[in-house]
Amino acid sequence: MTAETSQTLDRGLRVLKLLADTDHGLTVTELAGKLDVNRTVVYRLLATLEQHALVRRDAGGRARVGLGVLRLGRQLQPLVREAALPALRSLAEEVGATAHLTLVDGSEALAVAVVEPSWTDYHVAYRTGFRHPLDRGAAGRAILAARAPGPGGPGVQLTYGELEAGASGAAAPLLGVTGIEGSVGVVMLADSVPPQVGERVVGAAREVAEALR
Repeated sequence: MTAETSQTLDRGLRVLKLLADTDHGLTVTELAGKLDVNRTVVYRLLATLEQHALVRRDAGGRARVGLGVLRLGRQLQPLVREAALPALRSLAEEVGATAHLTLVDGSEALAVAVVEPSWTDYHVAYRTGFRHPLDRGAAGRAILAARAPGPGGPGVQLTYGELEAGASGAAAPLLGVTGIEGSVGVVMLADSVPPQVGERVVGAAREVAEALR
């Protein structure tokens, strides 16, 4: 038996998704065409979303995502962290390296969950809240690779010494998770990341993506 759903709520969520996928906003006419509804319906949807600061309209009348979405996003991080921790713990213990989940925050990569191995004599200290440019470090490079994947897909990204001298990193992007750009990776004190570790990182990223779907 199919559960009853709210058509109005569904349309409102579709409006937010459409606006999130564009950098320049959309007009009422453009939204009406994409939703296949009349302009009056779109006006009502936008007015309701504006009341909750989820949508704003610029001087030209184009609708864009509002700052209220950022407040919702801050509440999302703890949920994402909780879902990712089992896979991160398994990864850290198995390969003996510090594992992390990194999400996009503006133009930076933000570590939102970090798990250090319990049995190693030494490992890289990597703290939750650590930020770095997206184009530096394996975690950020994995996210960028997922935005423009090559013929074989984004795969694992490997780096050495980009964020910390003497440390190597490996990261793979989260794929197929709507609304989330991120990566799972490890950082270790080594000249390079062994191939089997890179393969395990890809598997962990797949596990985290499954947990978030």
